[in-house]
Order: sequence, then C-alpha cells, then structure tokens
Amino acid sequence: MGKVRSKLKTHRRTFIRQWRKYRNLTLAQVAERIEVTPGALSQLERGDVAYTQPMLEALADALRCEPSDLITRDLHSQLDLQIVWDSIPSEDKERAIYVLQAFAKRDGTTG
Repeated sequence: MGKVRSKLKTHRRTFIRQWRKYRNLTLAQVAERIEVTPGALSQLERGDVAYTQPMLEALADALRCEPSDLITRDLHSQLDLQIVWDSIPSEDKERAIYVLQAFAKRDGTTG
C-alpha cells in the first residue's frame, strides 16, 4: 500500500517575495545567488516547502537583510524606518538625522 498524502498544506508565512521585489530582483537572479532553481525558490516563497536556517541565511545575504527579516518584517503592512534608513545614501545620512532631530524638537518630544 502506498503513502497516504494529506491534502492540507502547511504554509509557513514568509516575506521572502516582498524582500526580493523590494530589491528589484527576479526569481532567477536570487535563485542563482543561492544556488537553487527558480521553481524551488518559488515554492519557498509560496510556503509550499519549509525553510531551513541555512536557507534563510543564504537568502538574507542575497537580499541584503537579516534572516529574521524574512520571517518577521512585512514590508507592505507598515512603514519600516529601517527600510527607509537603508535606502538613504550614506553620504546623506547625517543630514537625514539632522532633519529628524528638527522634527522631534518641533513636536517638543526631545530636549
């Protein structure tokens, strides 16, 4: 007698696809970077297969984020200051801090 397969799929929600699109990368580009097929990466993005810690680490390296970002940071549900900060060119970060401090003082939230 053969194996009985459950029709219930266990989906593990990840934000891999969001991060890939945020970095303007295709499935093929990321798959090549982490040495898997685009189909395998697509299954992982959909939650059809479970991720492993080494896979999260490889993806995080390819997508320039932390492994935990791929499972906890929904880029569509909130304005993420880290993402905004990361998108500011390094030569402009000092000026960005100055502007934020000015806003904070205007609102009376800092001394």
